[in-house]
Amino acid sequence: MTDYHHFHPSILRAYDIRGVYGDTLRDSDAYAIGRAFGSQIAELGGKSIAVGWDGRASSPALSMALSQGLSECGLTVKQIGCGPTPMLYFAVHHLKADGGIMVTGSHNPPDYNGFKLMAGKAAIFGEEIQSIGRRAARADYVTAHGHIEQISVETAYVDRLTRDVRLDDKMACGWDPGNGAVAQILEPLLERIPGRNLPINDIVDSSFPNHHPDPSDPKNLEQVQRLVREKELDIGFAFDGDGDRLGVIDRNGRIVWPDQLLVLLARQVLGKLPGRTIIADVKASQTLFDEVAKAGGKPLMWKTGHSLVKAKMAETKAPLAGEMSGHIFYADRWYGFDDAIYAALRSLEALAEDGRPLHEIVDALPVTVATPEIRIDCGDDVKFEVVDAVGRSLHGSPGKVIDIDGVRVVGEDGWWLLRASNTQPALVARCEGVDAAALERLQAQLDRALSEAGLGSPAEPVRATA
Repeated sequence: MTDYHHFHPSILRAYDIRGVYGDTLRDSDAYAIGRAFGSQIAELGGKSIAVGWDGRASSPALSMALSQGLSECGLTVKQIGCGPTPMLYFAVHHLKADGGIMVTGSHNPPDYNGFKLMAGKAAIFGEEIQSIGRRAARADYVTAHGHIEQISVETAYVDRLTRDVRLDDKMACGWDPGNGAVAQILEPLLERIPGRNLPINDIVDSSFPNHHPDPSDPKNLEQVQRLVREKELDIGFAFDGDGDRLGVIDRNGRIVWPDQLLVLLARQVLGKLPGRTIIADVKASQTLFDEVAKAGGKPLMWKTGHSLVKAKMAETKAPLAGEMSGHIFYADRWYGFDDAIYAALRSLEALAEDGRPLHEIVDALPVTVATPEIRIDCGDDVKFEVVDAVGRSLHGSPGKVIDIDGVRVVGEDGWWLLRASNTQPALVARCEGVDAAALERLQAQLDRALSEAGLGSPAEPVRATA
């Protein structure tokens, strides 16, 4: 491996490093990340770093190359093995490590992989990720002798997950890790929680033979929906490939969207911490922000991206945050990171406290009509330019334009959103109207904006929030 290293320009992303293994991402990139990021940790006085990986076929090789690079900076590399990303985040706290790196392709196709990085307890993103590329390009490395050791934190993690949640022993739940990394710890978890718990797709398999592990796509929830209906369960949970995104199904087999779930979770948190800030990303329903305010909280709309949300939580001391992609972040009784497994347990606790089944809570929310997240293919090299062009075209138009992350256009009919995905070569759009006719008008506005940018209409089915 050469000293000077240049990454493929597409892999250094807004809040993690991600590419296609064997094409834009190779073992040599993992080694260079270890050398560059390890040097930063060492210069800050760090002595140890935790490394974990998901169940993808390429993850063990990338982890070993990464660990080798880290150890050559003089660090003690604590390899925790295969498991969900939140377990790696937990390990940084539990092992008192000076940083952490998770090797994971998250919710992306099987040939993708990448890295989520922590310096101390904080996520690395934005300019800090770009600095890794610059450092590798000039081979500006600390060189010293460290070592690699293996240490299991699975038992400690499951112990911590279940330590102080109060669950109803009459609850019947379905669990679908989608053959992703959550399957690594699901059996010991379910042994520790009360009620009737039925798992499916609970063996780690890098080919994801049953469905793709991305609960933000409704077609990936069909199996857990059938499970809930056929076994007459109260609730179903689905997870993405590395366990930081959560999908939820009510007892009728309906999808409970993350912004709807957040209403339940926010009410519980605000009942004990009144007046606190609750964060949601720009894709969330206006209903969520209104309900947070009604519950005595301070709603805050923020940028999409797990690292960006975690940083804003730390800044505002928010006890809870969430994204429409299914990332749920708890600082209340937890560590401030996104953990879909812990969020599932807190959902069960909140339901036990409320006393109503989930479908009744959702049905009681104000009714609006919305599209799901709409993904529109758009190259990484132009997607941000397209959104900027749409934003410029809206100057002087009626309605309020919120530009904290793409453009969210708010008017009497509701709102529509267009932003560039930070993880895929795509644009993300969404519309929410006060009724079906309003939604049609909002979709027409979005269609016109996309047409003027040279893109076609993103026709998608409509769903109601209640």
